[in-house]
Amino acid sequence: MWPLHVMASAEWTVADLVAAAVALYVKEGRRPLLPSTDPAAFGLHYSQFSLESLNPKEKIMELGSRSFFLCPTSSAAGGQDVSSSSGTANGVIRAASGKTPAWLSYMAFWPTM
Repeated sequence: MWPLHVMASAEWTVADLVAAAVALYVKEGRRPLLPSTDPAAFGLHYSQFSLESLNPKEKIMELGSRSFFLCPTSSAAGGQDVSSSSGTANGVIRAASGKTPAWLSYMAFWPTM
C-alpha cells in the first residue's frame, strides 16, 4: 500500500501512466494483488474519494498535479464501472431497485507517483 513512483515523459497520456503503473506494480510483486493486469481495467483519479476518473486521452502535463490514485473500475472488481456512471441519478436508480448505490460500495485505491 506504499506509493508507487513512476517517471513519466511529458508526452504521456493518462492511459500511458496507468499502463506503466500497473506494469510496475505487477513487476515488483506488490500486495494486495490487482484484480486484473489489464491497464484498461483501471482509472486514474485525483483523490481516493473521487468517483470520476480522469480522461485516458488527456496529457499528464495538462492535469496540474503530480499525485494520483489508481483505482480498478468496479467491473474489474466484479461490479459496475463507477467512473462511467452518471453520478447521483444512477445511484438513486440503483437504490430504488433495492441494490446498494455505487458510491456506498468500497473502492480500493492504489496511490501512484
